[in-house]
Amino acid sequence: MAREDNRRGKRRDRDETPEFADRLVAINRVSKTVKGGKRFGFAALVVVGDQKGRVGFGKGKAKEVPEAIRKATEQAKRQMIRVPLREGRTLHHDMNGRHGAGKVVMRSAPAGTGIIAGGPMRAVFEMVGIQDVVSKSIGSQNPYNMIRATMDGLRKESSPRNVAQRRGKKVSDILPKTDAAPVVEETAEVAEA
Repeated sequence: MAREDNRRGKRRDRDETPEFADRLVAINRVSKTVKGGKRFGFAALVVVGDQKGRVGFGKGKAKEVPEAIRKATEQAKRQMIRVPLREGRTLHHDMNGRHGAGKVVMRSAPAGTGIIAGGPMRAVFEMVGIQDVVSKSIGSQNPYNMIRATMDGLRKESSPRNVAQRRGKKVSDILPKTDAAPVVEETAEVAEA
């Protein structure tokens, strides 16, 4: 019997290893006026990711801050999505995301650029594991809308492998040829002259 308990304990320990990093984006204190005074509650917004292409966000409400954060983290882990990354550091292509009045523009960037993004968007990119990206938030500055718009854009991200599979082609047919690129530029210059 002791042996089985020991196994269960090990399994529980293995589940509690922090494979996901989390980032608290916003805490909002809300009050409700009642007969005896005011009752305060807290709403937390958390982004969770494994920094290898998986990310999720969640929100939690409770009377105490730690409980709100715990609820938000659990919800974020349940709602994770996988994002294909190019070379494990940036996006495959440029894209727009939208949610309500929140609009975001995300662009892939060369190595060494870093994360050029504001507040909530930066948290999402760090948790996904993106190292080089240029992004801009247009419209709503509400962190909830910004994160939802960013997640909407990341859901649209597709890798060359996904596109090739969908179109029934090889990855080499989808990607541009490296030695054919200069020829295209020369013809464009000739056309302009």
